[in-house]
Amino acid sequence: MSRLLMEHGVRVGRMAPGATNSLTDVDGVMVGHTTLIDGSDVRTGVTTIIPHPGNVFYEKVKAAAVTINGFGKTVGLPQINELGTIETPILLTNTLSVGKVSDALVSWALEHYQLPECPITSLNPVIAECNDSYLNDIQGRHVEKEHVFHALDSVSEKPVEEGVVGAGVGVSAFEFKSGIGSASRIVRLGREDYTLGVLSLPNFGRREELVIKGVPIGLVLRDCERGTGEHEQGSIVIVIATDIPLSHRQLIRIAKRASFGIARTGGICHNTSGEFVISFTTANKVSHDPKRIFLEERRLNDAHSVIDAVFQATIEAVEESILSALFSAETMEGIDGHRRGALPIPEVLSLLKASRHSYS
Repeated sequence: MSRLLMEHGVRVGRMAPGATNSLTDVDGVMVGHTTLIDGSDVRTGVTTIIPHPGNVFYEKVKAAAVTINGFGKTVGLPQINELGTIETPILLTNTLSVGKVSDALVSWALEHYQLPECPITSLNPVIAECNDSYLNDIQGRHVEKEHVFHALDSVSEKPVEEGVVGAGVGVSAFEFKSGIGSASRIVRLGREDYTLGVLSLPNFGRREELVIKGVPIGLVLRDCERGTGEHEQGSIVIVIATDIPLSHRQLIRIAKRASFGIARTGGICHNTSGEFVISFTTANKVSHDPKRIFLEERRLNDAHSVIDAVFQATIEAVEESILSALFSAETMEGIDGHRRGALPIPEVLSLLKASRHSYS
């Protein structure tokens, strides 16, 4: 259970969470934020995920990317799926800041990863975005190089800070205020325990679509703090990390299961919504060594059905991360006087308690 959801007695799924129930339960994974709130119209930021504390360019992580609905402006996904690896941190920001953030990430990576004897002449920065223009002056492109560097340099293995932080400052989900959400699950494979963690940036959905634990919360609360001129377009970015030794193809299969977690909250992937999933494993790091012809590694056996537990962990953690973003967010006003109300938690808890149809 999310730390906040746990306080309210809300349990999502059946599997046990990790120690802090967040992405950083996966050993070595670090998360950092830069939050930009200024005046009445700047409501944006940057969130960064670094797969491990070493040199990510020279020790790449196996990875995959899945596009559920492609209305988005990501950077770096084609090479992830061509080579099956990630070689930089993963950065999340707003739609019109993707170019500036990508350029800043290249500068940071060259400064931190380049070795004197081996210059970096090609680099694949990984950037994903959500449109925060309902609350933020998105055309102002207020995210600068120093903000990106701060997010990268302030990463920590501590529990992920959730809610109105980093890239989650200006986003909304189901016409409530949203933000950064995270969750994790312990996966027992044979006699060993592994961890799977999720960080999500939910910015999608119409009010009536919201479902929590099988209860049509959005339908009941359709008129609660609802603004005018609402529309359904939005996006969600999901980052999945694990220490399970998986192949690129297996990581694709896991990333596809994120769609079930989205669906459990009521998301339907609207025409102009972008749903992007990036998954990686910290096991079997790939050395940037062109002299080695063959590599040997241990990975999950495709013939064994144990991967079903990994699928379940993914679905539960994605669902909970979305709900955690909603439960953690606070009401915010932004550009042009737009206001986005927070999820009314007491009313939600009352509806959940009254219902006999939740699935867990």
